[in-house]
Amino acid sequence: MPSPTVVLVHGAFADASSFGALVPELLADGLAVRVPAVPNRSLSGDAEYIASVVSQIDGPVLLVGHSYGGAVITVAGATDNVVGLVYLAGYALDEGESLGELQGRFPDSPLAEALVYTPFPQPGSEPGTDVSVDIEKFPAIFAADVDPDLARVLAVSQRPLAGAAFGEAASVAAWKTKPAWGVVSSSDRTINPDVERFGYERAGMTTVEIDSSHLVMLAHPQEVADVIRTAITTLGS
Repeated sequence: MPSPTVVLVHGAFADASSFGALVPELLADGLAVRVPAVPNRSLSGDAEYIASVVSQIDGPVLLVGHSYGGAVITVAGATDNVVGLVYLAGYALDEGESLGELQGRFPDSPLAEALVYTPFPQPGSEPGTDVSVDIEKFPAIFAADVDPDLARVLAVSQRPLAGAAFGEAASVAAWKTKPAWGVVSSSDRTINPDVERFGYERAGMTTVEIDSSHLVMLAHPQEVADVIRTAITTLGS
């Protein structure tokens, strides 16, 4: 099998720049990399968009999803040319399960008390609700081991997630038919690490734990790149 294109899928409260430290590692390996912007409007819509990006790539694709991006690749990963999945501090939903349902089985993380809710217009319908993280609390909760100056920039440049996405069930769980790897951020204050562990164990993933904040790919890009390299090597064999 030819080496897959690595498609990096960001999560809530972040954008493609959250992979800024990881991408050079992968490019140095000669890998093809794509980092699309996720709309963060609905799980089904976001997954459909990522699936459309993936389906237009020639050859196999390895999907890598961070945080909410894990939920997105769980659905988008059913696309025919996806050959594997890598979850970074992510949600590995089951078919018919929502983010809220999975999180609800475990104690809240500190994120729960730092969320900010803001209305946004939706043409022809009632306003939606954007969910973001309090700017002052963002560095400690989301990026505790990231360079403080960068964390402050990330705090004021968040890409919110529409509140409706939390209650939307996954239409499919691609990890049931595709090989998957998972990275647990063991010092995560955004997602309870036990949520990550539970999803990965349920899926039978090969799992690595990294003592990291939620932004594991910014704080520990080499270690995350090693997981992706392992996935590519395994798929190639």
